[in-house]
Amino acid sequence: MNRYLLNSTTLTLMIVGSYFGGMSLANAQQSLYLAYPPNNHETKAEQIFFIGTASPQGEVLINGQRIQRSRRGHFAPSFPLKVGKNEFILQYNQEEIKISVNRLSAVPKIAEGVAFVDNSLVPSSNISRLLGEPVCFSAMAASDAKVSVKIHNQTIPLLPQLNTLELPHNSALLTNNNQPINTSITKHEGCTSFSKIGQLENPKFELTLNNQTITQLGTGTVEILSPHQLEIVKITADKGVTRTGSSTDYSRLTPLPQGTIAAITAKEGEWLRLDYGAWIHQNETQSLGISSPPKSLIKSIQSRLVEGATEIIFPLQIPVPIIVKQESNKITLILHNTTAQTDTIRFPIDPIIKNLTWEQVTPNKIEYAFELKSKNQWGYDLKYEGTNLIFSLRHPPNMEPSTNQSLKGIKILLDPGHGGQESGAKGPNGYPEKSVNLSVSQLLKQELVKRGATVYMTRETDKDVSLQERVNLINKLQPTLSLSIHYNALPDGGDAMNTDGIGMFWYHPQAQDLSVFLHDYLTEKLNRPSYGVFWNNLALTRPHSTPSILLELGFMINPNEFEWIINDQEQQKLAKTLADGITKWFEQNKS
Repeated sequence: MNRYLLNSTTLTLMIVGSYFGGMSLANAQQSLYLAYPPNNHETKAEQIFFIGTASPQGEVLINGQRIQRSRRGHFAPSFPLKVGKNEFILQYNQEEIKISVNRLSAVPKIAEGVAFVDNSLVPSSNISRLLGEPVCFSAMAASDAKVSVKIHNQTIPLLPQLNTLELPHNSALLTNNNQPINTSITKHEGCTSFSKIGQLENPKFELTLNNQTITQLGTGTVEILSPHQLEIVKITADKGVTRTGSSTDYSRLTPLPQGTIAAITAKEGEWLRLDYGAWIHQNETQSLGISSPPKSLIKSIQSRLVEGATEIIFPLQIPVPIIVKQESNKITLILHNTTAQTDTIRFPIDPIIKNLTWEQVTPNKIEYAFELKSKNQWGYDLKYEGTNLIFSLRHPPNMEPSTNQSLKGIKILLDPGHGGQESGAKGPNGYPEKSVNLSVSQLLKQELVKRGATVYMTRETDKDVSLQERVNLINKLQPTLSLSIHYNALPDGGDAMNTDGIGMFWYHPQAQDLSVFLHDYLTEKLNRPSYGVFWNNLALTRPHSTPSILLELGFMINPNEFEWIINDQEQQKLAKTLADGITKWFEQNKS
């Protein structure tokens, strides 16, 4: 989630261990301290919250205004920001902290005079498109400007677009501020196609306004590709990250197994569009040269049982791109660039698969739909062995419950978030999220072990563990469940004083039921507020080899909830209740 950094220029609390002056650091009292924002902070938000603390006696003032504080003296008020520099003075008794916050405009700066908006010419990097495919050009300028682009003996008018709305970042949803923003700047756009194969010159943009005309050369070139002779690439990453568009701002699609082969049908800078429509960064691929678009036939299909899973084997001529779609009791595997010559499928009685149906939905795309015997799914995996695609569906856990061992046979991975140099969110007194994550995870481990579970942890001390290392451990161990333990913060613009509660985050449908169940169980049994259940594209929810969720068990930045978060007795109660909830969920989902 969104994290903020401790400002070393403010009055700093030195975090040197678990105790400070004989008192638990989490509960230590101190004079005026500001955890966030740092001095000279820059933001596009309309308001900013101040997270900090002071001894509960007396008053804390911000710009002369008395602010509300918790029982222990913590505070998190929000103040509006004007565009430009904003000065704040925090006062407590004789202590004073001065903070400057610079609010940047959330919309592009309107060009002065006859000019394009800076960095608005598109394409901004070298692009490639197929012969006959539309190539679009755009620029931002005044609404009454006349804009065109010249390229390859064509003059393309760029017409004003009706849509002048800018969508905020996805994180705006977390503060209920995700409505479109009116930019008051007009985007001019036009498209054309070309009949010549090869490299074209840079486009020249022209703008006329108030009887003045300027021209500006575009920074991106245009190349037209032959649909019959395309560059072929092989996926070299373990799991090639595919997206809906040509940057990391676009949504993720099913990752491609290493060895997948596909043709490039478009380029934008370092991003490649593969022949089935997904985009991938070129550093996850290897060029195999120019060829005709790769295709495969498929004939027979068979399955086999291995320890803990059913493997379905698809013999192919080349490793083709794939997509996986999950539903409650159904999982669908889509093979692209593939045509069926299938007459025979060997599929014996299986412990988890009720039936298999398939359909050639287009001449080059096949869908295989697996109806499952249970509504629960326990993870899947995909890999190529040579040109054979191996699709693995994990079996339900073999639970061996006894009177006092209700989770015997269950393997659970706990991931205490952050650690080492990465502190995560900080409470009003500077206490780091990484410490409470570890404390609660250790308590939860004890409770789960009591119930018979085998428990793994990504870290058991305060050390650095990268996101990739955590994901790799999930994929290596393939536990029954993976739980990433965190506490929350908000992006700038949120209301830290009045936002609290338990939140759950999932990505694959196989983890949704667990997320909803644990959220409802904890909020009811602990009488805690709800922040909600979210589908979210997070590194620790993306593993598909096991149901994986991320828990945000409260808000570090909320002054009142922070006191609950760091309370030893409440942490023990939380761990026991969470272990009880996991046990109940398994009881309800026995095969």
